[in-house]
Amino acid sequence: MTSAKLQPRTALIALTALNLLNYADRNVLFAVQPLVQDEFHLSKTQIGYLTSAFLGFYMVAAPFVGPLADRYSRKLIIVLGAVFWSGLTLLTALTHNYTELLVRHTLVGIGEATFVTIAPTFVADLFAEEKRGRILGVFYLAIPVGSAAGYLLGGYLAPHHGWRFPFYIAAAPGFFLAICVMFLKEPERGQFDSLKGTPERTTVLGLARNPAFLTSTLGMAAMTFSLGGIQVWMPQFLYSERHYTLEAANLMFGLIIVADGILASLAGGWLGDYLLHRTKATYYLVSAVSMALGVPVMIVALFITGRAMIPAIAVAAFFLLFNTAPLNAAVINSVDAHIRATALAVNIFIIHILGDVPSPTMMGWVADRRSLQAAFVLPVIAMVISSAILFYGMKFAPPVLIEGEPIPAGKT
Repeated sequence: MTSAKLQPRTALIALTALNLLNYADRNVLFAVQPLVQDEFHLSKTQIGYLTSAFLGFYMVAAPFVGPLADRYSRKLIIVLGAVFWSGLTLLTALTHNYTELLVRHTLVGIGEATFVTIAPTFVADLFAEEKRGRILGVFYLAIPVGSAAGYLLGGYLAPHHGWRFPFYIAAAPGFFLAICVMFLKEPERGQFDSLKGTPERTTVLGLARNPAFLTSTLGMAAMTFSLGGIQVWMPQFLYSERHYTLEAANLMFGLIIVADGILASLAGGWLGDYLLHRTKATYYLVSAVSMALGVPVMIVALFITGRAMIPAIAVAAFFLLFNTAPLNAAVINSVDAHIRATALAVNIFIIHILGDVPSPTMMGWVADRRSLQAAFVLPVIAMVISSAILFYGMKFAPPVLIEGEPIPAGKT
């Protein structure tokens, strides 16, 4: 294999590993929430607010990072951010009350924003347009695998060594991966892009008039509301309302997320690319259908007990995660490469302020007054809204150049 072919694959592996660690770090908290709640005597609303605050600072930091990444070295910003968030994760040892944990968690959010805003643009510039669904499917394997690693790590270690110990284990690899990223060659921005620039695609103000960007972003926001709330509260739902042990609840949910995530991320990315030969709107279509199919299964998972519950959770999680790669490909393809990091920063701000920033706290509020089961009605409603927006967005999807096919009008 030539170095020209090896370089993109090496970069993809390194960035995917760092992305996996990113999600493992943040999901450890979800696995140890009952222990944190008991030690600090917290309400469910306060526990939910930890995640809401993390994501709030994360989304506020993104618009500052995005423009920097469009002007300066993306690689350098990724490295600095990884060192920053890994160092803060190690400082969990110094958290002795709720306020200190809240401050630590919000600062980690700022560090992680530097990676999530920039890395997808780096990956998108490594491979041809027609492969983006599959490539992003690999990159976003980190979401379910990293999330599951956080659940499994916290669920296994915390009952035996205390809830702080898993954070130390999750933080250590970040420094090593940051060094690895330093040796990557940064790709040319937009080297495989084919669409001509328009004001809607090439300017930040144009994003407000870019329906392809707006519909994919709003559809992702509703999906993020649902997924964020489920990730935060499902282990505790199994623990407190379905009477699993904490270790069993985290193990069960972690295994579901990692198995579903691997299959769904790869299958969603592959199907999105495969259907490009038939419709330019494939990324929107695949995402919309997967969200719609997940609704009835999620209802079964949450409101029917017995043997059907766990399989239903697994199938519902599969449909939720199936749209990860195609939906991110839709966002990336909706804008020009030279403002892509800024556009992703805007996307991150919107999907979190409308999505998983309010959802954990809202669900915690409902749970304190009714039950966690009642609180899960909110993610189901969000799935319906996401599907509707993405079906509408299909008519705005930009064309994608496919090797061996004629170049459509409007392309260079």
